[in-house]
Amino acid sequence: MSAPSVLYDAPGPKARGRNVGYTAAFALALLAVAWVVYLKFDEKGQLDWTLWQPLLADGRTWTEFLLPGLLNTLIAGALAIVIALPVGAIFGIARLSDHAWIRTVAGTVVEFFRAIPVLILMIFANEFYFLFTDVPADSRPLYAVVTGLVLYNASVLAEVVRSGILSLPKGQSEAAMALGLRKTQTMLTILLPQAVTAMLPAIVSQLVVVLKDTALGGAILGYEDLLIQYRVISANFANTIPTLIVIAIIYIVVNFALTQLAVWLERWLRSRRRGALTGPDPDMLEEQAPGLDLSDTRKGQPVSA
Repeated sequence: MSAPSVLYDAPGPKARGRNVGYTAAFALALLAVAWVVYLKFDEKGQLDWTLWQPLLADGRTWTEFLLPGLLNTLIAGALAIVIALPVGAIFGIARLSDHAWIRTVAGTVVEFFRAIPVLILMIFANEFYFLFTDVPADSRPLYAVVTGLVLYNASVLAEVVRSGILSLPKGQSEAAMALGLRKTQTMLTILLPQAVTAMLPAIVSQLVVVLKDTALGGAILGYEDLLIQYRVISANFANTIPTLIVIAIIYIVVNFALTQLAVWLERWLRSRRRGALTGPDPDMLEEQAPGLDLSDTRKGQPVSA
């Protein structure tokens, strides 16, 4: 049995009783709200089968509207994520540079794009592609959506990367300096791999934001994402509320799957770190200190010269 935490006192009988009472009261309040919503929906005829039948019993609604819209949402989100992650990492590391001009330029870029709403960035990008490029009109909304998402979210991710690296104990970088490692080696092989695990929850939260913000492009620029499909479906079947409910559920399922994937990835990274060799990489030490024998370190034996 594990020792009790000094930061938490186990509740006594009265506290447990109060907790049960609070839980029951909250559940009753939630049921009451759900009942009121149900009555309002029924009063307005939003529960009629004729409104829900195209969404629940007609496969063409999914194959012609919802699934193509979801595919476009995933395409825009995936492109933005794939581009924004490395760009954000580069700018986050640049903000920690020893060179003042690199820190200043990176910080200015990050703060500039982080301060502009992503919708304005999408609109500016759309006008830029219209005036200065030969991007086809049917592809322009996708380009504008991805560009706006990358500019904004890469700047946010840069701050996540910077704060994640700064959260590591200072002894990590000092030990690397004592071994004679260059700053680039220290960053890429010691600091960044450890910071990834700490940054993962914040990164996943931002990825969920990226996926949801693709809807801005559909609403303003006409990008045929998942959300904009409600206009076509409701225009044909006059079922706006049921359509929006189904689309909201699809967003919840996709984002929940993404979050669960991140939870699994975080656990896998932590288990890998626990099972990995502690200390610096032997090949790197061999480069810095030729002749040092590290053949027995993996077996827990002391290092012999």
